[in-house]
Amino acid sequence: MSSSSSSYCTVIGLFLAFLLGGSSCNGQLTPTFYNETCSNVTSIVRGVIETALLTDTRIGASLIRLHFHDCFVDGCDGSILLNNTDTIESEKEAAPNNNSVRGFGVVDDIKTALESACPGIVSCADILAIASEASVSLAGGTSWDVLLGRRDGTTANRTGANISLPAAFETIEAIKKKFSDVGLNTSTDVVALSGAHTFGRARCLTFSNRLYNFTGVGDSDPTLNSTYLATLQGICAENGTGTDLTNLDLTTPDAFDNNYYSNLQVNEGLLQSDQELFSTVGEDTIEIVNNYSANQTAFFADFVVSMIKMGNISVLTGTEGEIRLNCAAVNANTTSGSDGLLHSSI
Repeated sequence: MSSSSSSYCTVIGLFLAFLLGGSSCNGQLTPTFYNETCSNVTSIVRGVIETALLTDTRIGASLIRLHFHDCFVDGCDGSILLNNTDTIESEKEAAPNNNSVRGFGVVDDIKTALESACPGIVSCADILAIASEASVSLAGGTSWDVLLGRRDGTTANRTGANISLPAAFETIEAIKKKFSDVGLNTSTDVVALSGAHTFGRARCLTFSNRLYNFTGVGDSDPTLNSTYLATLQGICAENGTGTDLTNLDLTTPDAFDNNYYSNLQVNEGLLQSDQELFSTVGEDTIEIVNNYSANQTAFFADFVVSMIKMGNISVLTGTEGEIRLNCAAVNANTTSGSDGLLHSSI
C-alpha cells in the first residue's frame, strides 16, 4: 500500500471515527489503539489467515462475512461468536447463519495467538474487523487502516439475527431497509459492501429458487443469463440437498476485484439480492454498479469508507462490555486453563 493511500485511509478513518464512533465519554475507535499494548496485532492476525488460506481458499470471504453478520445485529460486538448457554441463544443458530457462517476455528486460532502475545488485550470484535481487512488485502484487494478499540458484548440476539441480516433471496427494497436500519445509506453503502461477494462460495439453497420455481409456476428468474442458468442447473439439482457450493464470482472466484459488478451487467450475479442491484428498473444502484465495473479504484475507495462505517455500528468502547478470553463465551462462563477454552464451534 502506498504512503499516500495509507495517509488517505488514515484521514478517512479518523474522520469517520469522530463522526460515527462510540460515546464521547468512552473514547473513539482509532487505528493506533493497540500501539502500546499489542503493537503486532495486525501481523499476528494476518499470519494466521495466511496459514489458513493454504488449505482453505475461501476462508477470507468467510471471515469478512462473520464481520458483516456481527455488525448488522446489535452492532460490532463479537456476539456472532458466542455459543449457546443456559442464558444465551447463539446467533450461530439463527436461520441466516445456521450451517452457513464459518471460520470460527480460524478466529479461535487468531485469539490463541493473540492471547499468547498480548493476554487479555485484543477483543474478539476487533479480531473480526482486522481479519476482514487482511482477508481483502490477501486476496489482491485494497487495504486500509482499521479503526480499533471495540469491546465484546456479553449476550447474543438470535431473534435479531433472524430479522436484521440481509438475505440472498430478498428484493432490493428489503435490502435497502436493512442497511438503513443500521445507519448505512441505501445507495453507495449497499452497492459497495455487496461487492464483498466478489470472492467466496454460496450453497445452492441460497439461489436455487431462481433456477426452477422463481414465481411459483416452475419458471426461472428472467434476470438470470440463460447460459449461466444452464450451468447452475448442472450444479444444483432441482430436488437436491441444497448443500453443493459454487463460486459467487464465476470469473475470478478467489480474487477481490471489481469483476463482481461486470458479472451483474451481463446477468451473471449468483444471488437474487446481487442481481437486483443492476436489474431493478429505476434504481439508483444501477449507475453505481456501472461505475464500479468501469473503475476498480472507485470501488475500492468506496468499499473502504463503507467498511469503516459498518465497523462503527453501535460499538462498545471504554468500560462497556469486556475483552473476552474465549471468543465463544463471556468471561463469566470461561474457566481458566480449560481444555476447551478457545473452541468457538457449536
